[in-house]
Amino acid sequence: MSVGAAETRHTARYREIATVLRRHSFGFLAGLVAGGRINPFRRNGSEPAGEAEASPEHVRRALEELGPTFIKFGQLLSTRPDLVPPAFADELAKLQDAAPPVPTEQIRAVIRRELGAEPEELFATFEDAPLASASIGQAHTATLHDGTPVVVKVRRPGAVAQVQEDLEILRNLAVRASRTWSIARDYDAPGIAEEFAQTLRAELDYLQEGRNAERFAADFDDDPDLVIPRVFWEYTTSRVLTLERMSGMNVGDSAALDAAGVDRKRIARKGADIVLKMTFEDRFFHADLHPGNLFIHADGTIALIDFGMVGVIGEELRGYLSGLFVSLVRSDADLLGASLVAMSPGSGGVDREALRDDLAVFLSRYRLHSLRETPFARMIAELFAILRIHRLRLPREMALLFKALLLIESLALKLDPEFRLGESLEPYAQRLARERLSAAALARRIARATADLGELALDMPGALRRLLDHAESGGVQVHLRAAELEPLMGRAERIGNRLVAGMITAALISGIGGLVSSERRWRSWEGTMLGTGLGVLGSLGAYLAWTTRRKGRRR
Repeated sequence: MSVGAAETRHTARYREIATVLRRHSFGFLAGLVAGGRINPFRRNGSEPAGEAEASPEHVRRALEELGPTFIKFGQLLSTRPDLVPPAFADELAKLQDAAPPVPTEQIRAVIRRELGAEPEELFATFEDAPLASASIGQAHTATLHDGTPVVVKVRRPGAVAQVQEDLEILRNLAVRASRTWSIARDYDAPGIAEEFAQTLRAELDYLQEGRNAERFAADFDDDPDLVIPRVFWEYTTSRVLTLERMSGMNVGDSAALDAAGVDRKRIARKGADIVLKMTFEDRFFHADLHPGNLFIHADGTIALIDFGMVGVIGEELRGYLSGLFVSLVRSDADLLGASLVAMSPGSGGVDREALRDDLAVFLSRYRLHSLRETPFARMIAELFAILRIHRLRLPREMALLFKALLLIESLALKLDPEFRLGESLEPYAQRLARERLSAAALARRIARATADLGELALDMPGALRRLLDHAESGGVQVHLRAAELEPLMGRAERIGNRLVAGMITAALISGIGGLVSSERRWRSWEGTMLGTGLGVLGSLGAYLAWTTRRKGRRR
């Protein structure tokens, strides 16, 4: 369906959104909703917007009035300090995902349709009064027939249809904004809208949340200090999720923890260790670690709930992380800038020299001998400010990871004012740095580069053919003198020699690295294999030097 047809279908909702924005003094955004080409810093396209009109509080109130999808969008933006300034992020973090309770009969109808029986038949007890009511779902306490206390989450009727409509509207607005505003283009507004859509759709599927909970349980199966609620699959569908009920003290309630005799310093360290293990060992982390999702038991164990939002650390992102840590410890502005640009979607127009200069000033304030000394929150806040200045956007998982680390540091400092996240983080950072320089990692990087070069070589004939066709049609005029041809051909030959040699070298290193790292029986041959590899590399180098010298004599 075209954007125009979708907009026509959603006319009433567009009108409602524009009305809410005008009510909160965002007439310039209402103009965007209405399809106009509006300057975002001008009210109604002409009048400058005052400070009150662009205040964080006005943004929060407008999003609350627009309903569940926009509340979730604001909550997501609150986790993205690379996109929004701190004042806005702090205000958006106040967005409460609360909604009026769904009538009891509607909740019972969903359970009946999904699980095939009345709540009284399925559970020994079922409380009609909700434990909590949010924009996507509503939670009720219940008890299984064996006495196990559980929480039954039921998706609100009509939630999916409303969310899908709003997501389509957000996508259309993002496309329209990217055509009108340079800042929306630089930040890839459609890409942000798509990331948000994927996150919210995952939260709508309770089966996915159940699978997330089970993965965390498996990852921490041998850790007695962390409790993950059990999923009861016989009472779970995509619209109903039944989990073991967790209880305990709020992680921020220091008085209650002290009264119970809980070692707060130990809890602070353990909480940080849990998050770091998720991130750097399991590569699968909880991305919504606010105090309401953590409970502390009297024996010092930690209970974790709400697994709708998670992050995954893939191989590429892990490489970016190692580059960041290495550049921070070395105070290397060039490496840090290259890592930030490489991981940022749509960063082609960034002024790399200006970025490098800003990063050099930033690093000069943090001459670190190790991450133990890092004032993590302050340093990351400054780094995010630089990202916003240069309109660089972190990948979703990287932004979620930084937010999770900042949240756990904040919670840990409330428990133990002497806590230093860098002390817990340093062993993982050192391991990443070693992996970055390992033979296997180098082989993988060279293999990826070789694949890129191979694709370029395969695409080149087609590109040359298109260029020739264009030239034959009169679109290109080329003037060459015969004396200029030989240097050009010589350079092409040298490039070809190096390309072939590079591909052979990459394949050799990749093969040796793979054999050495994957097969134990090859370990005794390491010396011979490496010697052979160095001999081949030396031969290739001698060949390249000889061909270069031969061409020099010919000239």
